[in-house]
Amino acid sequence: MRFPALRPRIAALVWHPRVVVSLVALVALVVPLGFLAAGRRDHPETLRLTAVTPGVHTWTGFDTDADLRRGRFAGTTASAGSLVLAGRLGTRVYAGRTYQVGSWSSPWVSGPSFSQLIGSWNATTPAGTWVQLLAQVRDTAGRSSGWKDLGRWSLSDSGFRRRSAGTQADAVAAVSTDTLVARRGVTLTAYRLTVRLMRLPGRTGPALRSVGAVGSRMPIGTPATSAPVQRSAITLPVPSYSQMTHRGQNPEYGGGGEAWCSPTSLAMILGYYGRLPSPSQYAWAPYQQAWVNQLARETYDYAYAGAGNWPFNTAVGARRAGEGFVTRLPSLRAAERFVRAGIPLAISVRFGRGQLAGAPISATPGHLLVLVGFTATGRPVVNDPAASTDAGVRRSYDRAQLEQAWQRSGGTTYVVRDLRHPLPPRPAGQRAW
Repeated sequence: MRFPALRPRIAALVWHPRVVVSLVALVALVVPLGFLAAGRRDHPETLRLTAVTPGVHTWTGFDTDADLRRGRFAGTTASAGSLVLAGRLGTRVYAGRTYQVGSWSSPWVSGPSFSQLIGSWNATTPAGTWVQLLAQVRDTAGRSSGWKDLGRWSLSDSGFRRRSAGTQADAVAAVSTDTLVARRGVTLTAYRLTVRLMRLPGRTGPALRSVGAVGSRMPIGTPATSAPVQRSAITLPVPSYSQMTHRGQNPEYGGGGEAWCSPTSLAMILGYYGRLPSPSQYAWAPYQQAWVNQLARETYDYAYAGAGNWPFNTAVGARRAGEGFVTRLPSLRAAERFVRAGIPLAISVRFGRGQLAGAPISATPGHLLVLVGFTATGRPVVNDPAASTDAGVRRSYDRAQLEQAWQRSGGTTYVVRDLRHPLPPRPAGQRAW
């Protein structure tokens, strides 16, 4: 087994909101180091299990000209459903290069109180361009945080290297890789977003097609297992790819294939839509199924030193398929509506020894797999990339066990779809899509 370089990960692990403090010692004994290094982990507040309280998640997106006109433009304009550079531009020096810059800021978004915020975006980024997402939050005492950098992104890593921006802590909130987290004892009530568009002089600028965020109050305890929407079997024809096929390959992208649960899950979803990278794009990687290597490269976060940055994955998915965003869902019943609409979901799970029977790994502080269907009795059908071979990827797990493993991440979900598959109707009272 190749062991990935640890030093660039340690800082990310200290503040990452998916930390399960009580499992660290166990995981060190039972999980391959590649999984540990790639693990996505939750804020310690989720460990205070005093009662059964479901999570509360609210998604708000800005994806039309009308939505964008609710915000404030500076060197940008709304055009045909996209935010583009226009008018008087500022300049910014970054990594020794001077960029022209414009920005857009959303109005304040209020709703149910929350403790975590995850942003995501859909953008095109021609060579020499990139986008940056920032967020500011307000708490119940009326205090506002400083602006928090939630990511600097471009599809290509030639000339600019996408990256998260570190902890950025103040009295109200901090950042853990891709997630803004309230400080202990602080309750958040509102947020606003700013997007910056950057281009080298003379280049075609980036275009932002949508931006949004999901605010979450994390679940506490173990809610009752949800009931199926329908009692009929469905399994979407999602291809099966094992991340272990790529063990030891390209360790410069987050430790190698054994750590690539997120880009491998994304590859399965893009394969379902027929939107995988083309052979010319992955010709640099002399491996079978090298489209996975290409997606690991495209999702790699050069600061976090891993390919599991959530919004980086959905940004790549959106660029290739049509739309993508990170959300959180309260139950498998909610997820089933997507599957029955023809939309497979990548979901983030976390479990200890004995908590997910039949899984190819015994425990993990964070792992991505693809929900592809349900049996007639309501058991979820998944493509689990941790299987040792492609043939073992398709599995069916106990509904209660998988739902609990998923809700330990707050129900974190990648929604990636093409335009032939509209989102399902949202049930009354549900705010998270």
